[in-house]
Amino acid sequence: MTIVKEFREFISKGNVIDLAVGVIIGAAFGKIVSSLVTDVIMPPIGLVLGKMDFSNLFVTLDGKTYESLKVAKDAGGAVIAYGSFVNTFIEFLIIAFCVFILVKIVNTIRRKQEAAPAAPTKTEVLLTDIRDLLKKD
Repeated sequence: MTIVKEFREFISKGNVIDLAVGVIIGAAFGKIVSSLVTDVIMPPIGLVLGKMDFSNLFVTLDGKTYESLKVAKDAGGAVIAYGSFVNTFIEFLIIAFCVFILVKIVNTIRRKQEAAPAAPTKTEVLLTDIRDLLKKD
């Protein structure tokens, strides 16, 4: 029973729960960014570059010609899918930029909290009053 108790204590710690929430939100955010890149950003870029579909850009290593990346992969052909890499790289840049902005906002909030002096506690106020009264005598 001690292992179960230790596991329960481990899970109930705040850091573990915060990490789990972060991972879940991160995964969902990754899907959103992936959709943003694939469905919103890359189509206009492809249109500007002559109706190019980046996700379908590939080089075959076996010398054969395939009409699409899916057909090449289904046929078991060795391919370098550099278009998928371009999409993934753009996703990475967007996620990295969003994380940068988030960290910048958090750091700004922390600096404001650190800069604001804490109000004296009731005990400190009382002790200050007592000190001031003793100085008068």
